[in-house]
Amino acid sequence: MTTTAVRAAAPASAGSLPGAWSLGLRRGALEIRQFFRQREQVVFTFAFPVVFLFLFASIFRDDVRGAGITSSQLYVPAMTASGIMSTSFQSLGISIAVERDERVLRRLRGTPMPPAAYFLGKIWLVLCTGVLETAILLAVGTGFYDVRLPSGPGRWLDFAWIFVLGLTACALLGIAISSVPRSAKSASSVVVLPFLLLQFVSGVYISVNTLPGWMLDIGALFPLKWLCQGLRGVFLPDSAKVLEQAHAWEFGRIAWVLGAWCAGGLVLCLLTFRWKNRRDG
Repeated sequence: MTTTAVRAAAPASAGSLPGAWSLGLRRGALEIRQFFRQREQVVFTFAFPVVFLFLFASIFRDDVRGAGITSSQLYVPAMTASGIMSTSFQSLGISIAVERDERVLRRLRGTPMPPAAYFLGKIWLVLCTGVLETAILLAVGTGFYDVRLPSGPGRWLDFAWIFVLGLTACALLGIAISSVPRSAKSASSVVVLPFLLLQFVSGVYISVNTLPGWMLDIGALFPLKWLCQGLRGVFLPDSAKVLEQAHAWEFGRIAWVLGAWCAGGLVLCLLTFRWKNRRDG
């Protein structure tokens, strides 16, 4: 982020300061413009889950015994959940750590801009990229792997709250983990490693019915597992319930766990977020 971005975030006139919501909208527009100007980042963000979906869905194409679906169809909601976490947890965890190391956050903190406006801007960015990523993956899933979109409003409502809660929980965790890296150089390693491990224990790359019970129990402690399960419940037929650990979609438990992670993630952010790097005191 450049000095121009910092100036754009600050109000032009000190006489009438815009509110946090108004500034948050402006910062969101600025964040989105800056994101799409970085072509390499855009290509990596949107292409990575799609490429992995093509690879796994092309390698594993057999019917899943007793579930009434193919392995390819099973990967579509899993990769969609992974894409949602990628655009929120991974994206925010790395970008905020880099901005802190480059002292962008410190300069922003010195402007009249309310701190809430900065986070609102990040939320708008995550919402935009999350919606686009999900739309791309679902288009690939319906076009190439015969995944059927929900026909009734009930399933679409389930999709809406699962998407919002999952995106919010992962975004808050991304903000919280951004305080862990000691420098911009270590940000990718610190953030990507736990995300990669979570994908394996949450049923993204490996079907949940083939994972050891202890591994599923570990995955159940984090939001990605429940995000995957919720999206499977939305986009797969009820016959696929047999693959789940509890042989049910458990929408009520999904809502409870994701909601708890939203609350817990907010507390973590409030306790751990720093505007300055450790070496700056």
